[in-house]
Amino acid sequence: MLNPPDKGDIFLRGKNLKDPEINLNTIRARIGMVFQHFNLFAHLKALDNVSLGLRRVKGFSKEEARTKALETLDRVKMTKWADHYPAQLSGGQKQRVGIARALAMEPDVILFDEPTSALDPELIGDVLQVMLDIAKSGTTMIVVTHEMGFARAVASEMIFLGEGAILERGTPQHFFTSPKSERVIKFLEQLDILYGGHDKLLELSNGEENK
Repeated sequence: MLNPPDKGDIFLRGKNLKDPEINLNTIRARIGMVFQHFNLFAHLKALDNVSLGLRRVKGFSKEEARTKALETLDRVKMTKWADHYPAQLSGGQKQRVGIARALAMEPDVILFDEPTSALDPELIGDVLQVMLDIAKSGTTMIVVTHEMGFARAVASEMIFLGEGAILERGTPQHFFTSPKSERVIKFLEQLDILYGGHDKLLELSNGEENK
C-alpha cells in the first residue's frame, strides 16, 4: 500500500488491505520484504539489522531480540557474521541477512523482489538454497524471479506477467509443459535456445581441450 492499486483488492487472511478502517501498520508488521538491493541499515551490524524490528515493532527486550536474531541468523547460516557491518559482507551474505530480518518477524507472507539479480553468479546458489529451505518450512512466499529452475522446484503456483497483465497462471507442471499463452510459449522456446546453446558451447570447449 505504499503505492495504492488502481483497481482490485488485496486480502491477507481474509482482511482487505484497501478497507479504510484497517490498521496498515499492524498489517505491515505481518508482511516480510526482501529487497533486490538488500537495503540493510549500513550503520548497524548484521545482528542489529535483524533485531531492530523485533524491538521497535514487536516490543521485544534487547536480550529477547538478540536471542531471536541469532536463532534466525543461524537459519540462514550467518551466525559467524553477526557482528559484521554490511560493508564487510558479500552480496550473498547481505541478502541472507535481509532474509533473516524478514524471517525473524515471523510474517504471514514474505515478498521477494528479484532476490538474486544483484548477486554474482557464484553467490546465487547460496541464497536460493536458503529460500528453498524456507519454502520447505511452509512459509508463504511471493517471489518475483527470472530463475526458472528455482521457480520450478519451489513454486506451488506460477504467474507470468506481461505489459501489466497475467498471461499465464498455473502449476509449474502446467507452465513448463502445456502453457496456453503464445508469449509464454515463445519465452520457453527462448530459454531452450539459450541453455541449449550454452550447453553446446561447453561441449565444444571440452572437446577442444580433450584434443
